[in-house]
Amino acid sequence: MKCASVQSQPPSVGQSPATMSDNSTDFNTSASPAVAGTHYNFPALVFGILLIVVVIGGNVLVCLSVYLEKALKTTTNYFIVSLAFADLLLAVLVLPLFVYAEVRGGVWSLNTVMCDGLMTMDVMLCTASIFNLCAISVDRYACIVHVDHRQLILLSATWLLALGVASPVIFGINSVPDRDPTRCQLEDNNYVVYSSVCSFFIPCPIMVLLYFGVFRGLQRWEETRKAKLRSSIEACRKLQHAAVATALPPLTGTIPGPLPMPLPRIIERDLAQSRLDDTGDYMQQEIPYPRQYRENSVPTVTFSQQQHMKKRAKINSRERKAMRVLPVVVGCFLFCWTPFFVAHTTRAVCVTCDVPPHLMSTVTWLGYVNSALNPIIYTIFNTEFKKFFKKCLRSCC
Repeated sequence: MKCASVQSQPPSVGQSPATMSDNSTDFNTSASPAVAGTHYNFPALVFGILLIVVVIGGNVLVCLSVYLEKALKTTTNYFIVSLAFADLLLAVLVLPLFVYAEVRGGVWSLNTVMCDGLMTMDVMLCTASIFNLCAISVDRYACIVHVDHRQLILLSATWLLALGVASPVIFGINSVPDRDPTRCQLEDNNYVVYSSVCSFFIPCPIMVLLYFGVFRGLQRWEETRKAKLRSSIEACRKLQHAAVATALPPLTGTIPGPLPMPLPRIIERDLAQSRLDDTGDYMQQEIPYPRQYRENSVPTVTFSQQQHMKKRAKINSRERKAMRVLPVVVGCFLFCWTPFFVAHTTRAVCVTCDVPPHLMSTVTWLGYVNSALNPIIYTIFNTEFKKFFKKCLRSCC
């Protein structure tokens, strides 16, 4: 996803072929495709094929896992599927042509129409990945502050905005006079800066700030929930003790026998949920609590229970578990893509700056590697993803 790549040095054997550049750069103009074809970069071929296989395999598993596993059908994971779909399109539409030109020494030997199509998809998919992460942060923040959220609108806006950022390329911004057909790059420095700002430098700080607010709010929400649970338990126990002390008849529907008598059903459910949350175990679809409480616990008003469950549904246990992986995903994304955007945007602004070609190629490859990392992160940090991946691999082998 070379959203705004800039080159001003003759490329090395490992130089990126589709790297977006300014129109004053010099991309091995003395070399023709035939000459460049004699300097094949076989390590780039091997690594590129492995990367494509890993990206496709890993992200297909992510999409299938959310589609097939009920435990993974959460709001956060729907956004993760959108992110995986962007990475999957990258591996199918962008990486093959990128690897092809890398193997030929960084020289573009296909026509300029295909180059512009490659640049458009590259910019759009890079932007879509960033906007998907930003959309998750917006959605989770809205959830924390109890604002109604529309996931479908956010997902649609993510891809439409990404297409809007990338569309100038396919509409002719690359068609400049004296364009070198052996270079596949962005030809307008102003567009390089524009796309980098829209795709990375604006959404990333917003995303980080929103995630900070999400996890601060989630922490306060958890503390408030546990405090209310403790208060409810104490209040019920006091009422039970008062009933016994005044020799009042036992409450209808309670378990006979010595104290402690059962708590109301909804409080017992909350208590069981709290214990499961503390251990991080939410594998059972229904929160267990003793049979005698189901049969004999203090009746709860249906309306109150519905209100309580509606509030709980905003951030249930599975959602909290899915959200824990997000800081790792965002951190890896920033680690892989920040060097690229810094280096190439600097190149567009400062055309006289000297950045080694090997550095350009390295930061481009590093950005692409991020597409293969996300499925690995989900496998390590999410038990449900790990179980599904193991099940698929066992069935395939």
